[in-house]
Amino acid sequence: MRRVLAYILRIGGSIAIAAAVAAQLRLSLNNEASGEGEVGFVTQNFFSFFTIESNVVAVLVLFVGIFTLSRSNESRGWSLVRAAATTYMATTGVVYNLLLRGIELPQGATVPWSNEVLHVIGPVVLVLDWLIAPGRRPLGATALWGIVAFPILWAGYTLARGALVLDPRTDLPWYPYPFLNPDTSANGYYSVGFYVVLIGMVIGVVGAGVLWVSRARRRNR
Repeated sequence: MRRVLAYILRIGGSIAIAAAVAAQLRLSLNNEASGEGEVGFVTQNFFSFFTIESNVVAVLVLFVGIFTLSRSNESRGWSLVRAAATTYMATTGVVYNLLLRGIELPQGATVPWSNEVLHVIGPVVLVLDWLIAPGRRPLGATALWGIVAFPILWAGYTLARGALVLDPRTDLPWYPYPFLNPDTSANGYYSVGFYVVLIGMVIGVVGAGVLWVSRARRRNR
């Protein structure tokens, strides 16, 4: 029964999340890109959002997972990849709904159903998949370093790119999230640093919880 539910989650989830990413990318290009140069810039911006990167990883993990369900046990490496994807998606859901949901965006800037899939439904699917899908391997606490490596690199990339690259439409630095923009934050890089540390702590706590689940006694299939 758990295997059947996992198939349903992975097939349905991968289709829904992929469709949501594609729909939002199409809208972003239609709204923000008026020339070839801007198409490239808008596309780079789109795939610089942690939300989008997490959802792309989630699609790949769910899709590949469809074909790994026939195995009795996963490799430790694949279980770590799943754990990382689950952590990123859960963190995306938590951070968005606590920090970003109330921020008003220009009318037509998002596809409403896509936004909910990327920030609510997708995270729920990944968490449920981690909980019920058979075959996951127990992962030790040291695996947390593997989980937090990507977010650390992403934060460094985001801050460096924002400081070096100007939006050709506004001639201003571009950051994917307002709380990462030192130019508009109340205390500049101090505010940015606070949020980076806060989100890092959330990722660490969520990741530790995901790893704990991997070590919990596996129920009978």
